[in-house]
Amino acid sequence: MGKQFSQLLIIQFKEFFREPGALFWSFIFPILMSFALGMAFTDKPEITQHAAVVLPTAKDSSILNSYLNTKCKKSSVAKFEFQNTVDNNELGKTTTHFLPTTLIESERMMKRGQIEIILTENNGKINYHFDPANSASRLAYMTISAMIDGKNIVSKNAVIKPLQTKGTRYIDFLVPGLLAMGIMSSCLWGISYGLIEKRSKKLLRRLVATPMKKYWFMITMFISRFVFAILETIALLTFAYFVFGVTIQGSMIAFAAILISGSFFFMGLSILLASRTANTQVGNGFISAITMPMMLLSGVFFSYSNFPDVVIPIIKYLPLTLFADSLRSIINEGYGVAEIMKPLLILSLTGLGTFFVGLKIYKWY
Repeated sequence: MGKQFSQLLIIQFKEFFREPGALFWSFIFPILMSFALGMAFTDKPEITQHAAVVLPTAKDSSILNSYLNTKCKKSSVAKFEFQNTVDNNELGKTTTHFLPTTLIESERMMKRGQIEIILTENNGKINYHFDPANSASRLAYMTISAMIDGKNIVSKNAVIKPLQTKGTRYIDFLVPGLLAMGIMSSCLWGISYGLIEKRSKKLLRRLVATPMKKYWFMITMFISRFVFAILETIALLTFAYFVFGVTIQGSMIAFAAILISGSFFFMGLSILLASRTANTQVGNGFISAITMPMMLLSGVFFSYSNFPDVVIPIIKYLPLTLFADSLRSIINEGYGVAEIMKPLLILSLTGLGTFFVGLKIYKWY
């Protein structure tokens, strides 16, 4: 019995390590994502923005023409002609690159995402053309209008105090989301797709024809996948600690508990998804239909609070949302077991339910 268990466990590990793609998506991809997005949004030395300027025909009396020629200098960006840098002690540097062009060309640049705002002039007044829903464009409007009008970006009566509290940076928000997403993807693709592929190739039929105990096969698959989840967690958190200084501020017991319950839920869901499917293309569709909406809605990369209020209560109870929010609460806010008991129970009980239902209707051949 012990030999059967050990051999099945070894098989599960060998199958994983024989797939270079699995190693990349499980270990390297989350680290690359955290590095790229962390560098893009954390401790950025300056803000750079781009504007197209449509000059009026009478350039001598143009406010924009006068501003570009007296207040700006040659741009360091090849496509843009002028630039102006405002170095504020409290907000840091803001560099704006300007390109005098036509209205048609400026609209084309806006469509391609090359600029944030378009400036035109009419009857001695400057018009700012941008999408108010775009935060980068709104920032460009506020900074550029202040520069042209000669006003301070920061009010003299205001005092800006940068946050020093741990867990307030974007990278602190990102890492728990990547961790939750990685475990979800690892479980669903590693277990569910693996079982569907074995059924489609008639490997499950051959396995059950041997003296193998079916429950040993499932247990070893769970154990191997959980070991990989732990390794993924260690790899990502180690990288985040040494590169960005991300630390776990809450209870390690709570962290381990939510890691186990989240992994168990997605493992149970994997069994349910793979219980009857024998076609890998159908299985691929099922997994994608579950993972993609949650990756977009559950606040992995950006907060789900930007969605309409009517759908937020639904989003909050998505499995990936519960998992990611709990990890963030522990890592960034110092939560313990008591504070995460509700998502812990939801993930554990629903995971148990999907596991038993999946086993009940499971088709081995």
